[in-house]
Amino acid sequence: MKQTKILAVILATAGALAATTAMAKPGCGGMGAKMSFEELDADGNGEISKAEMEAHKAARFSTADGNGDGKLSAEELVAQAQKHAAKRVEKMISHLDSDGDGMLSAEEMSNRGGRHGDMFKRVDRDGNGAVSKEEFEQAREHRGGKRRNGHGGPDGDCGGRGGKMEQN
Repeated sequence: MKQTKILAVILATAGALAATTAMAKPGCGGMGAKMSFEELDADGNGEISKAEMEAHKAARFSTADGNGDGKLSAEELVAQAQKHAAKRVEKMISHLDSDGDGMLSAEEMSNRGGRHGDMFKRVDRDGNGAVSKEEFEQAREHRGGKRRNGHGGPDGDCGGRGGKMEQN
């Protein structure tokens, strides 16, 4: 089980590194880094060329390649994933820590709102106060149980949070 989790982290990180060429809309669970147009437009001419995208991708790879051997080991991928996870956790705590103690209580976690909101309401599509097996399977499929290419449901739809994922 532990090896499966490590493999999942490695694959997710590798996908994140490779996804720098995709200009996904914010939201929709895209794996690419959120970068500004200006960061990618290295020469400042108001356009992003394929060469600029490739240079950016190479720089990200180089950053992850700690020993400079031109390959990413499992350890390097896990280290990169941990850096990203640490940043996300820091951001999450800063947004949700209403009492300022540097930790999140169950109440603070339940007040997340936003896209997390009331998950039960979103899964209970017919609003009858109970989740049927069909609703459960639909939610599981959308959330990651059977994702196609790791993006939303079987047709790539993100379920109302920005439409279909843009892929290059």
